[in-house]
Amino acid sequence: MTDPILEVRKLNKSFGPVHVLRDVDFNVYPGQVTALVGDNGAGKSTLVKCIAGINGIDTGEVLFEGNPVQLTDPRIATGLGIEFVYQDLALADNLDITQNMFLGREIRSFGSFLSDGEMEKQARQTLESLSVKTVSSVRQSVANLSGGQRQTVAIAKAVLWNSKVVFLDEPTAALGVAQTRQVLDLVRRLADQGRGVVLISHNMNDVMEVADRVVALYLGRVAAEVMTKDSSTTQIVELITAGRSGDVGLAAATANESI
Repeated sequence: MTDPILEVRKLNKSFGPVHVLRDVDFNVYPGQVTALVGDNGAGKSTLVKCIAGINGIDTGEVLFEGNPVQLTDPRIATGLGIEFVYQDLALADNLDITQNMFLGREIRSFGSFLSDGEMEKQARQTLESLSVKTVSSVRQSVANLSGGQRQTVAIAKAVLWNSKVVFLDEPTAALGVAQTRQVLDLVRRLADQGRGVVLISHNMNDVMEVADRVVALYLGRVAAEVMTKDSSTTQIVELITAGRSGDVGLAAATANESI
């Protein structure tokens, strides 16, 4: 296995007297999909916000491409190439696909004039690089897109900025069967192109289908880190709900469990 592109070591985070994350180790590898799973309140959102620079870290260390980094601001994370696609997608319905993909990062020429042609070209090239065939024009209004198409645009927006790590928060939530298939294929392509992908999901079918590795959080701790090919849905659910699995095959993965 190659070295992790993103490495979190012994991260702790408290809000007042509530210790939300306890000595969390979390690695993201290039070319792999890592599923981050856990029940509500397990600490998934807090961990992601710490990596995004939204929440400060109490103690612990974060390394990116082997170098220690201080993620004290969201702009630092995005500057490194860490992008986040949250569940609300953060798309503007009154704008078209190109305008959404460049929202807040518009290309300008001759001072204050927007370079519409160049932005449209780059938006089209990004969608083509991801083999997206469900969007007919980058000038379509986002308001007229289906749920799967909107998710595709949000992911393409993250990819546009030469991202190295992409976090996807519940990307198939509220999608139909066909749209879920399109999004999962896209998630797999992101990893196949060499990016480190983090899939945050409660859908175990999605996790087992596209993830290479699973990191299960339980009450703010890492209950286990397992390879998907060596695990079953039942075992992952046990880690989520009880913080441990009765299967002997997970003994090594849970050896450091301190719950």
